Amino acid sequence: MNRQRKWLVSLLAVVMLAGLLAGCGGKKNDGNGGGNAGGSQTSANSGGTGDGSGDSLEPITFTFYGADASPNWQNMQDAVGRAITAATGVTLDAEFEVGDPAQKIALIAASGDYPHLISPKGDLGKLVEAGAMLDLTDLIEQHAPNIKKLFGDQIKRLRYSEEDPSIYVIPTYAEVGQTYFDAGGGFQLQHRVVKELGYPSIRTVKDFENAIREYLKKHPTDENGNPNIGLSLNADDWRMYISVTNPAFFTTGGPDDGEYHIDIDTYEVTYHFRRPIEKEYFRWLNHMNAEGLLDKESFVQKYDQYLAKIASGRVLGLIDQRWDFQDGENALKAEGKFEYGYGHYPVTLTEEFKETSFWPVGFSPGWGVGITVDCPDPVRAIKFLDFLASEEGQLLDNWGIEGEHYVYDENGKRVIPDEITERKKNDPTGFQRESGIGLYHNLGAHYGDGVLDSTGNYYTTNFPEQIVATYNEVEKETLAAYGATTWKDLFPSEDEFPVKPWGAAWNIQIPADSELNVLQERMKEITWRRIPEAILAPPEDFDRIWDEYQQELLKAGVEKMEDEYEKLVKARVKLWNE
Repeated sequence: MNRQRKWLVSLLAVVMLAGLLAGCGGKKNDGNGGGNAGGSQTSANSGGTGDGSGDSLEPITFTFYGADASPNWQNMQDAVGRAITAATGVTLDAEFEVGDPAQKIALIAASGDYPHLISPKGDLGKLVEAGAMLDLTDLIEQHAPNIKKLFGDQIKRLRYSEEDPSIYVIPTYAEVGQTYFDAGGGFQLQHRVVKELGYPSIRTVKDFENAIREYLKKHPTDENGNPNIGLSLNADDWRMYISVTNPAFFTTGGPDDGEYHIDIDTYEVTYHFRRPIEKEYFRWLNHMNAEGLLDKESFVQKYDQYLAKIASGRVLGLIDQRWDFQDGENALKAEGKFEYGYGHYPVTLTEEFKETSFWPVGFSPGWGVGITVDCPDPVRAIKFLDFLASEEGQLLDNWGIEGEHYVYDENGKRVIPDEITERKKNDPTGFQRESGIGLYHNLGAHYGDGVLDSTGNYYTTNFPEQIVATYNEVEKETLAAYGATTWKDLFPSEDEFPVKPWGAAWNIQIPADSELNVLQERMKEITWRRIPEAILAPPEDFDRIWDEYQQELLKAGVEKMEDEYEKLVKARVKLWNE
């Protein structure tokens, strides 16, 4: 952002805030529900601070854009949404992305017409450069005690950069104090597959391959004569990262730093596809294709087709994250086909590598929700976000409504009734649409799994006893056969890896005017063309295609891209340790 534009945006924010604090008249919301912007009116049941102070609960509607899809969104007419509105007076007129969020954010930034609240994920820089975002620093200090309490001394990590220490988003994708108790990634195999084969070791890609091959020999088709599918990949748009390219570093000892591999000691950055060992992972996928074990439609199918295949029960194996494929699996559970569900296995290229899903990053903010300069009432907006960060707000998001979705026993322990647990297990999609539990998770700042609230109970329902309670009997049977209680038991734990001082590099914001944006897009275009080509080629052509791919990267400036990203990594380490 040029200095003049940034100065004007800052001045606008100061003027708006000064007017609000002085109580200079109520600002209407242009027909979207109205709202009192004055800071002088208070209510015993506050507008979202959770501490008994704040504006009135006069209804107000904010527009919102989220870069992630939310297929179960019910316009806040679910149980949790209604409770949030009752506590804050706020409803959201929300749009959630179903296509390419980078393109949509670019259009929003260029239009000059911004939603009141926005969650841009990795494209915040475009909005900052356009002058779209308010600096939230003073709003947090004056109106957001729950946000301040939650982040504590980590709030300095919310700063945008060393040159621009503004806070533009409240981190909502990063949990404070997170302890992971379960695994949702790795490689997935249907429970029926491992059971019929006597629960073999699923430790390497060869183990995974052999299980698929042996089961297909016995069961080439389903009960209706439709061919079973060995392994299906999801390569539809950005999901290419999740299902096709990210596993190359997970299986070869590299942590998740987006498209880069970063040396833990020197911070030297390498475009991770240039690691020689990753070539061997893609060679294995090429082999799977040649053996007829890879879904031939992997690189042409759309996301809904991928989910439909999973829901049919015909896909034996996946390489994905649960949040990406769970709608398909949930359809199977709703039909009672639990044996067609998936277990999670820490598969690597060979046994010399550790699967890196749980490599610790510490508190690593970057992606979250911000308030734009078009918001008619920034104070009400920050109070809304502050309510979501309050204990009450987090319990609504994680547990639901007291007496309806959870109760307290005689010892003060928060418990989920059996009938609710059964619904969550057997019809998770329907239950979420009705209850709203989890739909607001990436809208508000929150504590992670394992953190206790003021009553001594966990903030989240993801703790060992409750996780096990949500497993169906088929899952429990599979886990028991492998000597595990939860899926995470099978994976290398956090203490086997050093904490990365830069956090998660994939959420480092890149300045909108940086050449790095152009270079990254160029490398992505090359990689997304060459990787499928290499996987689908005859095996005798794989080395040639891979060598051509590497040379094309060099000609396109991959080394310059690595150098520029290395500067950002080092800048983050410096910023966080000032």
